Amino acid sequence: MNISIILAAGEGTRMKSKYSKVLHKICNKPILEYVIESSKGAKFEKNIVVVGDNEDQVKAKFKKDIIFKKQNIGENFPYGTGYAVMQAVDEIADEDTVLILYGDTPLIRKETISDFMNYHNENNLDATVLTSILENPFGYGRIIREDDGSISKIVEEKDATEKERQVGEINSGIYIFKGSLLKKSLKEINSNNAQNEYYVTDVIEILKNEGYKVGGYIVEDANDILGVNSRLQLSECESIMKNRINNYHMSQGVTLIDPNTTYIDSDVEIGRDTIIYPGVSIEGCTKIGEDCIIRNNSRIIDSKISDNVYIDSSVIEESTINKNSKIGPYAHIRPNSNIGEDVKLGNFVEVKNSNIGNNTKSSHLTYIGDSDLGENINVGCGVVFVNYDGKNKFRSSVGDNSFIGCNVNIVSPVKIATDTFIAAGSTITDDVEDGELAIARSRQINKKNWTSKK
Repeated sequence: MNISIILAAGEGTRMKSKYSKVLHKICNKPILEYVIESSKGAKFEKNIVVVGDNEDQVKAKFKKDIIFKKQNIGENFPYGTGYAVMQAVDEIADEDTVLILYGDTPLIRKETISDFMNYHNENNLDATVLTSILENPFGYGRIIREDDGSISKIVEEKDATEKERQVGEINSGIYIFKGSLLKKSLKEINSNNAQNEYYVTDVIEILKNEGYKVGGYIVEDANDILGVNSRLQLSECESIMKNRINNYHMSQGVTLIDPNTTYIDSDVEIGRDTIIYPGVSIEGCTKIGEDCIIRNNSRIIDSKISDNVYIDSSVIEESTINKNSKIGPYAHIRPNSNIGEDVKLGNFVEVKNSNIGNNTKSSHLTYIGDSDLGENINVGCGVVFVNYDGKNKFRSSVGDNSFIGCNVNIVSPVKIATDTFIAAGSTITDDVEDGELAIARSRQINKKNWTSKK
């Protein structure tokens, strides 16, 4: 079986946060989630996350298909990557292939892990290190190779000689081991080093000294191994991930007018020939169809947008917009709303938990809450569906081909049937039957010469 051990017990003191480092987000997704997804995407069936004092926070976020192991942290317990891996030893069988990853390296891709694994298998290696070549390797463990290209040892920065510090190839901290050899070697490592910690890197030297075959796979993109230990590094990884996501969508036929100011989460799907303008944020599991236009400063969260939809400077949350509809500018579609085809929702229209049928129009300054509107309805300016009495929410419905005049209050719950006409300025509290005109306002009285007397 292919097993991954993801080390996520780091305290993240440089983040200066009360939250676990691996739960901080990049492109609106926790750092650790990227690592887990890449491991699963590379066909590692069993994924073990080693947690520390952040145990409760991490477990609350990741509940499915993950095995958690606790690493005790404090002055009475050892530190180091070797000690962290030891916590998962009881999950490893001799015949397993074990991948060691870090929970704070969100840019590692499933393709990189797959290539790494293929290299390990094709060269029949007992252990393989994922490496990279950096112009400035300061702070990283150095890869020391034999003349035949195999790895002799890995030397940490603080333990390296001056000559070893000149080496540009560095250790990513990501490894693949045969299960039996990893378990055996972990029993032999010690903390006799400058940090007084147990290093996984010592396993490499132990295996090499015992005649096992240890190789190194150089990653093509050094960004894959970047870790997050500070807010600055979090920002740097955010920028790289954003560019990766945006570049992917452009390669699939989506136009981004200004990729630098376009923010798209990793799980978003967008159809070809859709055009996205500057300042747009598309979040969560949103799906956008083909030939859409998303104008400046719109925000779309966990929603489904069908083909040929036009959205202008609006917010759409957890809702569906069907094809050929026009939203905005400055509309707000709140959760659990279903907007039909060829619908127009214009300036400062707010919709919440409502269904709106095909060809219905509400061009400006309207609130539609907890309501079901049919097809071909005109909703005038200033209409309010009054759905809340201070304690309970109520629902109203409007039938097809109805006309709702300006400044109408519909006090839920009422049923307005088909082909009705609601006069401007009315407050509707009773049901309206098919074809009826409803007027609910005081009669106008004009008093002559009143202002002069006043």
